This record gives sequence, structure tokens and C-alpha cells, in this order.
Amino acid sequence: MTRPVRLIVPLALGATLLAPLAGTADAAAPHARPAVVQPAAYSPATTISRAKTWLTAVDGHQVPYSQTATHGGYRTDCSGYASMALELPKPGPNTVGLATSTYTTKITMAGLKQGDLVIDSTGTNLTRHVVIFDKWTSSAHSRYWVYEQKGGTGTAHDEVDYGLGGDQFHAYRPKKY
Repeated sequence: MTRPVRLIVPLALGATLLAPLAGTADAAAPHARPAVVQPAAYSPATTISRAKTWLTAVDGHQVPYSQTATHGGYRTDCSGYASMALELPKPGPNTVGLATSTYTTKITMAGLKQGDLVIDSTGTNLTRHVVIFDKWTSSAHSRYWVYEQKGGTGTAHDEVDYGLGGDQFHAYRPKKY
């Protein structure tokens, strides 16, 4: 019965004597750098998840449309909504700004992926519009689902065909991806 005790005592004593030496290798290495935690990459799924929040953000209802009001620091117009979904600085650039190389890269309509933007940046503040692409309705690519902030409705998840019939809408990929 004394045999296990004899084995445990030397092991415990050895660990106690060696413990102070364990940290000396790291302490003696002046070139060692602490680990840097990189933030998770911003993804299209994050954009869609954030876009969905405005569907029920006001007591279970969508955020109303306005070119002057804000919700959570973002304008409640279409470009403010897209800026919120992309987590851009508040209150967010306008529609024309979103179509610039600061925030997006122009792509083809056929190349649209979830989280991309479809933007009409021409005209006036009453005609310009931006939507967040969700998915194609079918393999024919003749219509698609978007998240948008529009007058008369507010936040919506709609089926549209913007940009597919030769109008002023063009596809853009956010630089955050």
C-alpha cells in the first residue's frame, strides 16, 4: 500500500521544483509578440441578417420610410437602410455615394450574390433607389428577392426585376466582402 505514495511524492516534488522555470523561456524572448485577435470578416450573411432586423424593428412592424428621420442613427430612406445593413458609418452615404468606388465595385447583374446591391444612382432624390439582393426567384434569373426601404411601405422583402430590363439599375458588390 505504500508503493503508490512513493511514486506520487517524487512526481509532485518534481513538478513543484520545475514550475518556476516554465515561464522563463517566454520572458527571455523579447521578440515574442502577443497574439492578435483578428475581427471576423464581414459577410453577406451578416448584411442580410442586419437587413431583416428593420422588418420588425418598430414594435413588431417595419421601420417607416423617411428621407429625414433616423432609426438607430441611420436615415430611414433606401440608402440609409443599405448603409445600416452594411454597418457603414452613421447616417450612411446617399445612393450616389453607395455607387462609388469608396463603398462598392460594379459587377454584372448575372453575377449578383446575396448581400450585393442593385442601385439606380441617376436622377433626383425622388427617383434614385438602392436595394439589397437576396436571391433569384428561379434559375431563369428574370426576377429576384430584395430587402428594401421604400416610400409608402418602409422596410420590405420584395420580388423585383430592377436592372433586368435595360433601366438605370446596376449591380454592385460591397467592398466589405
